[in-house]
Amino acid sequence: MRNRTEIASRLEVKRRRLELYYQRETEMLDGGVQSYGIGSRNMARYNTDLSAIRAAIKELEAEIAALEGEMEGRAPRFMQGVIPRDW
Repeated sequence: MRNRTEIASRLEVKRRRLELYYQRETEMLDGGVQSYGIGSRNMARYNTDLSAIRAAIKELEAEIAALEGEMEGRAPRFMQGVIPRDW
C-alpha cells in the first residue's frame, strides 16, 4: 500500500498531464490542422490523432479517480469470478 505523500505526488503529476492533454485537444479543435494541396487535390490532417488524445484523456480521468479514491481510503476495484456448480 502506498502512503499519502506518494499518492499525492502521483495525483499531481496526472492532473498536470491531463491539463496538457486538454490544452492540446483545444488547440487541435481550434485549428491545429495542416492543409496540403497538390494540383486539384487537397488534404487536411492533424499533427496528432484526435482520437488518441481523447482516449488518453479518458484513461487519465479514470486513473485520477482511482487515486482520489485511494487517498480517501476506499479500496481499489476488486474483480472476482464466480463459477456456478451443480452437484
